[in-house]
Amino acid sequence: MDTAVVSNSTARYAKCIEASKRVRWDIDKDVIRGRSFEFTKKFMPDKLAQIARFGLTNPDERRFLSQIQGRTYANIFGLVERYIGAKMLEITRGHALGDQVVVESLVRFTDEELKHQELFRRLEVMMAAGMPKGYTFMPQPNDVANAVLSKCTWAVLGLTCHIELFTLDHYRQSIDRDPEVSELWKDVFLFHMKEESQHAVLDEMEWQREDAKVTPAEREQGVTDLIDLVAAVDGILQMQAAADTEYFTRVIPRKLDKAETRKIRDGLTGAYRWQYIVSGVQNERFMQVLTAMVTPEQMQRIGGALGPIMVSATMN
Repeated sequence: MDTAVVSNSTARYAKCIEASKRVRWDIDKDVIRGRSFEFTKKFMPDKLAQIARFGLTNPDERRFLSQIQGRTYANIFGLVERYIGAKMLEITRGHALGDQVVVESLVRFTDEELKHQELFRRLEVMMAAGMPKGYTFMPQPNDVANAVLSKCTWAVLGLTCHIELFTLDHYRQSIDRDPEVSELWKDVFLFHMKEESQHAVLDEMEWQREDAKVTPAEREQGVTDLIDLVAAVDGILQMQAAADTEYFTRVIPRKLDKAETRKIRDGLTGAYRWQYIVSGVQNERFMQVLTAMVTPEQMQRIGGALGPIMVSATMN
């Protein structure tokens, strides 16, 4: 490889280390700071929760649904960071006797992902203490991690890059802009975003490094695996939307009829598909990186798989 390319690559990894050191935070000292959740406030902002699609006029119901979505949002991140941490450990081993700047950047990445998992476990306990009993988070982190990690590295890094990028968009475009969101919940994702900013850069570089190594046939399999991973994510979202619908309809004081219940479930399915799939696909940087790697035919395959999800996620 050209020396200038190696130098430039090392410099980018070094910048991630510098940023990691600068924004480093502690769960108790910087994020929670002895606070509890304010259950008189929303968790998910209206834009991110797509609250308009549910047709709810009662402010208590709208707030409670935002809190359910916010609880699931935190749990989803705790879920995906289980597989991300494991994958980064695996990738780091491949660099162990090479560029030590790269090794340090990826070790920091893994350490931060472990910290994020702890943060989200703590949040689940705190939210459970203030919300009605009966909420269930359906997917199991280790089962999901094993399923994701069974796919090729190209596809796993593609999914990870997608997740890290939409995390940044969600905070900057929605969470940060809603003054009615719980301050603690907002701070969680502010600090989370600060470290995810470096992770998104590292994901992109490692994905591109992996892409440079694969054969055309391996890349074709990577596209198939990425489509399979998106389908698996969609299955998780549909399962959780059903569980969250059951929880919401059981807890609120009034009785919903079948049509109203179906609207809540369809709304949650569409909102979750937008949050965890479509918003990432719409990220300009993600699409630039992906398009540069794949053929037009492969891009068409990906678009075809995403089509029904995109339709469901679009509010009428």
